[in-house]
Amino acid sequence: MIQRIQTVYLFVVILMGAVLPFFVNLWSDAAGNEIYAESEVLFSISFYATAVLALLAITRYKNRKNQFVLNRLNMILNLFLLGFFVYRSLNLSGEMNISEKGIGMLIPVFSIVFLVLANRAIKKDEDLVKSVDRLR
Repeated sequence: MIQRIQTVYLFVVILMGAVLPFFVNLWSDAAGNEIYAESEVLFSISFYATAVLALLAITRYKNRKNQFVLNRLNMILNLFLLGFFVYRSLNLSGEMNISEKGIGMLIPVFSIVFLVLANRAIKKDEDLVKSVDRLR
């Protein structure tokens, strides 16, 4: 359902997972070439998996518990992706004139924030439904 706020949050996660990594560079190598997600197969697959899990969570709006679990799995995937980025950035040279870390490495952090906000909204909806069922 589009009118729920968690759908908006999950849609932002889809945009950040499917569109943004292919336009924002992840890092620059020593030669000055910008590396995008399409250059690295593992990162590309991880970003697409994040977008697909968020899309599945949107379509499971009738089963809020399932939606909550899908968002948790998506958070775990984003944590792994963030770990890959940290590992990769530690292997890159730290000198400012040789290599540069890109803003695209922060995409998993923002995705996790929006997934947490979506889970809070899902929990709020679940609590509201339980309180209404109690009154019947």
